Formats: sequence, C-alpha cells, structure tokens
Amino acid sequence: MDQTPHVPVDELLASARVVAIPTRTRFRGISVREAVLFDAPMGASEFSPFVEYGDAEAAHWLRAAVDFGWGGSPAPLRESIDVNATVPAVSAAEVPGILARFPGCRTAKVKVAERGQALVDDVARVRAVREAMGSDARVRVDANTGWSIDEAVAALTALAAFDLDYAEQPCITVPELAEVRRRLAANGTPVRIAADESVRKAEDPLAVARAGAADLLIVKAQPLGGIGRALDIVTEAGLPVIVSSALDTSVGISMGLHLAAALPDGMLAGACGLGTVALLDGDVTAAPLLPVDGAIAVRRPTLDALALDRFRATTERERWWRDRIARCAELLG
Repeated sequence: MDQTPHVPVDELLASARVVAIPTRTRFRGISVREAVLFDAPMGASEFSPFVEYGDAEAAHWLRAAVDFGWGGSPAPLRESIDVNATVPAVSAAEVPGILARFPGCRTAKVKVAERGQALVDDVARVRAVREAMGSDARVRVDANTGWSIDEAVAALTALAAFDLDYAEQPCITVPELAEVRRRLAANGTPVRIAADESVRKAEDPLAVARAGAADLLIVKAQPLGGIGRALDIVTEAGLPVIVSSALDTSVGISMGLHLAAALPDGMLAGACGLGTVALLDGDVTAAPLLPVDGAIAVRRPTLDALALDRFRATTERERWWRDRIARCAELLG
C-alpha cells in the first residue's frame, strides 16, 4: 500500500518551519517539544522524531511526513475518533487537573514505571484516575519498557485491582512480553498486554504478533513510516489496534487520526491516544485538534503564521533540525 513519493531535499527544506513548544507538564522527560512542520502540497505535515533517536530511526518519521504532505491519505471510514485522556507520571493530587484537559473522555492511559518513582506512586496515581472517572471508565497503564519481568508481574498484579483495560509495553523485548503474558494468565490476573515499542522500534514489527506476546498493538503513524505502511503492518499482524501519538502538534495528530479513520471495521480496539495536544502549552494552528465530548473530528489543520512565529525555535536548533532532515532524506534515497 505504501507509495511514498520522492521529494527533493531542497523542496523539503524550503517548506520547513521548526518550532519548540513548552509542555504543560513534564512528559517522557520532556518540557519542550520540538517539531518540524512542512507547508506541503496536500496539506501541513510533521516531522518530529525525539531528539535522541538516531538518523536511521528518524528516517521513518521523515518518510511519514513526506507521505502525508506530498502523497495524501486514504479516504476516511470514520468522521471522528474517540480518544483517551493521557495522565503523565504526576502525583495523585494532580490527576483531576490533568483529566480536566480531556473533556468527555471515558478512557484514560496512565504513565507508570517512571524512573525515580516506585510502585506505590503508580498505585496511587491509577487509584486517583479510577476514583475520578468512575467504575464505568476504561483505565490503561503504559510502562514504556520500564519493568523487568518480575517487576511487571508484581506491578500488574497489584494494579489489576483497578480493572485495567490493558498494560502497554511493560518490558522491552518480545520474549519478556510473552513471559509476562504467560505468568499473568497462570496466576489468573486479567490484564491484557499491548505492544508499542516492540512494533514501532523493531526491525521486524510483526515479530510480537507471531510470538503471541501481545493481545493488541499500539501503532503510531510517524514511527512506522506513514499511514500506508502502518496499515500494511496491522493488516498482516491480525491483532486489534489502538492508534496513538508521540506528543505531536495538531499536524502530527491529524496523521494519526487519518490512520485510525482508515482502519478496517472491527480492527479499532477502543479510544485512541490522540488527545495529547492537551499536554502542550501551545500549538501550530488556530484550531487545535483537541477532544470535544471525548472525540476528535478527522481533519487536516491549517498552519497559523502567528503560532509558527511565536514558537519558532532558536537559530541553533533550527539548523540542527534542518541538518537532520538532510541526513534522513539521504537515507531515504
């Protein structure tokens, strides 16, 4: 399905604007989110791999940006996508304020296994989410590979008391995920395992499905090289799917929305992690893609010149990103 067009690097650089947007709450160790926005023929597109990623990995993100901005996107099968609230590794007391940024959302994904914190912090945070949202809401946790097998089993056994929808990437490797899933089943702990990093950061994104190491997949359009490539992967994997973001601006969120809207009927496994513009203290459009009644309409935002100027990165950071684009473009050929 992937038919990414070739775009000369000079054309990419001519349309690129680099921004640095503060986050409202420290998230994934980040207090400022940097991104490149392209004013592309098919609409605005985004290139925003995290700064620590190497060029080979970041090149997938550039392929996605080119695909979305110069190649377009599939016709949507849905007009809007339900989204979850995303709760960073904050104190339990801060949970209600975070949830208030996601009006109408009846699903929450809670970050756990934060470096420097303990299981007691995770339990308190998840309890606060459950108490704030009520018994009929869905609550998920995301460990971002932060646990060993033993730690994951112990933590998820404790957190299962809050009726978890699933646990996202509790450990780093596919064999570890499979073992955690096996042990949870053996001790009667009803927590499903979702794979994220084992899909988007893997040389073989289908390995986790073949190994029976996960119950569902978390997919992100940018890391997988674009909507077409993501659709190819999830179709072959044959597992239920949640589409998520990587703390994108509204432009990157739009890419994720179009991926979720293009999934075949029956494949989408619930509310998607595409409400995270609410965690940024600003955006690149005058009409941000934020949840309304728990969902976001599938549309492409228009870049706002005033916002791009307001959040323009420093000259040094702009040069860094433009050099990165050139290196990644060379890798793509």
